Amino acid sequence: MRAIWKGALTFGLVNVPVKVYSATEDHDVSLHQVHAADGGRIRYQRICEIDGEVVPYAEIDKAYDDGERTVVLTSDDLASLPSERTREIEVVEFVPSEQIDLLTLDRAYYLEPDSASPKAYVLLRKTLEQTDRTAVVRFSLRQKTRLAALRVRGDVLVLQTLLWADEVREAAFPGLDAPVKISEKELELSASLVESFSSDFDPGEFVDEYQKELRTLIDAKLEQGDALDTSETFGEREEADTGGEVIDLMAALRASVERSRAARGEAAGTSDTGKPSASDEKKSAKKPAAKKPAAKTPAATSDGATASAKKSAPAKKAKAS
Repeated sequence: MRAIWKGALTFGLVNVPVKVYSATEDHDVSLHQVHAADGGRIRYQRICEIDGEVVPYAEIDKAYDDGERTVVLTSDDLASLPSERTREIEVVEFVPSEQIDLLTLDRAYYLEPDSASPKAYVLLRKTLEQTDRTAVVRFSLRQKTRLAALRVRGDVLVLQTLLWADEVREAAFPGLDAPVKISEKELELSASLVESFSSDFDPGEFVDEYQKELRTLIDAKLEQGDALDTSETFGEREEADTGGEVIDLMAALRASVERSRAARGEAAGTSDTGKPSASDEKKSAKKPAAKKPAAKTPAATSDGATASAKKSAPAKKAKAS
């Protein structure tokens, strides 16, 4: 990995020199635009709308337009801003980790100690671990002042930028204000469905199916040419019906629970071994045993003898007639 930024992490009088690395990367297949008729690459040029000339990137500045006037901001203007000149990641406060709203989390960066001794780095890491706190920090990167959460991941300090408060939209949906009655049975079935899907999360078990199939398609085209029939590669697919609202919520919950049990090799109310589940055994134990009708045959006669006597009776009548 290549460091994208160097500076110092500061809290109080403690100064921790660090290098900053991008913690994530894009795995999408890189595509570009071409002319459908001949496959020619489509290029975009920076053309000035006043003189119609192509402008080199070195001659391009940024500007703000309020509709009537334009203010040009050169690279020197932007570099002169105080926040852009600083190379510090300043700790503003330490807050309980649960107070960081997941909705505000943005890009993540790894911090590597950039000094002969990593003692201050390790000290800060252990302090965050023991206090279960997250450091809220402020710094500048790529001409932007950023707010971020500093937390621990394994043995590494991770800097995760946060959205500003005014960048998070308010969820104001009138439909959520309507009164809704949820029965205890619906909650019970819903909880049962959640339990049937319960597992430990392993992100390595999940793959980007679209990108996987896109790579397969590209490889197939490289081998077979443009005459490739993609339906032969991936087969016909059934589109899931996402329209419409489920009317019978209880029926949908029951069906979902049964489907989940079947997918896990369980019949409804049956354990993996084919025996009644523990919960069903408890239920059956609570029920009183059904009373059997009084036997017409003598008590000494077994069930088998009684059954055979009933079968032979019609045969005797037939002989008598």
